[in-house]
Amino acid sequence: MSEKRVLIVGAGFSGAVIGRILAENDWNVHIIDERSHTAGNSYSERDKDTGVMVHIYGPHIFHTDNEDVWNFVNKYSEMMPYVNRVKTTVKGQVFSLPINLHTINQFFQKALSPDQAKELIAEKGDESIKEPETFEEQALKFVGKELYEAFFKGYTLKQWGLHPSELPASILKRLPVRFNYDDNYFSHKFQGMPKRGYTDLVDNILDHPGIKISLNTVFDKEKAKNYKHVFYSGPLDGYFHHQYGRLAYRTLDFERFIYQGDFQGTAVMNYGEESVPYTRITEHKYFAPWESHEGSVCYREYSRLCTEKDLPYYPIRLVGEMNQLDQYIELAEKEPDITFVGRLGTYRYLDMDVTIAEAIKTARLFLKSIENNEKMPVFTVSMK
Repeated sequence: MSEKRVLIVGAGFSGAVIGRILAENDWNVHIIDERSHTAGNSYSERDKDTGVMVHIYGPHIFHTDNEDVWNFVNKYSEMMPYVNRVKTTVKGQVFSLPINLHTINQFFQKALSPDQAKELIAEKGDESIKEPETFEEQALKFVGKELYEAFFKGYTLKQWGLHPSELPASILKRLPVRFNYDDNYFSHKFQGMPKRGYTDLVDNILDHPGIKISLNTVFDKEKAKNYKHVFYSGPLDGYFHHQYGRLAYRTLDFERFIYQGDFQGTAVMNYGEESVPYTRITEHKYFAPWESHEGSVCYREYSRLCTEKDLPYYPIRLVGEMNQLDQYIELAEKEPDITFVGRLGTYRYLDMDVTIAEAIKTARLFLKSIENNEKMPVFTVSMK
């Protein structure tokens, strides 16, 4: 075994960032991935018929307040300005999300000032709910029944496959209302899109002589013994052959269609009503507004429970899954010379900027542990 060889399982952002930092510090990095491409779920490619850059596994929009992360991605791609402006169709009308002053005035057919709108929403909110425990209680407390049923109830049922009364309040973390006309979906300081797509960005991170990449390659525990350390970004339960059963995920189905011209005039159109089977339609040429295309590539997006043959997207993390997760954490803590990273390895929903920040932290911690002859943690983040 070479003392300076590491194996990284997964060629997405976690693996690429860890690999790059270690390669720059004279480590021999071998990255493997079961898929035929790099970039994980952020993989993008040009559609042959229209020339549109398509986010194959669903839209990815880069947004962060972390300046170090923003500077990191800008080293490997030209990041173009992009503001995510999400619309939603409810009862034959189109509204802006997040709920803002325009949404409130349009929905209630009024022309309220910010202070008047605050008073109205306060009146609509359910004051009898003191400490919301469920998603439904959280929404009813802060926005009231009408806005909850229009914008949250149906969409949540479709997205999670559970009634909002069965989901924890933490899913709806912040007060989902703005009392101004700001319709920027994110409030982060840095927002943008890589000019040549996410695959190009990830491939540029991976472009180092100290990095070897093997695609269409399944992880083999026995071969992993030939490396000083393993960084594993695959499913945590999969590493242990689902010994305690499968951790629950939601997966997505995409119905692709081509449209000549503009289909919906925006990148993302949600559909909040339960009677509409899909959660949203995405029109991918609008994710690159600096380009011009006659044709359009669109996807209807459906959410459902993930089976063993599906690609896992969103960890559900309800009480049952958390108990099961504890069992896998206990197993993982006994494994030598491995660190579990990323969305699947830590069973958490992660935005790209958090994934990159944690990968940078993990790589630096590994280098420090080697320098100080200390044990590298199995998890470098809190798993609760």
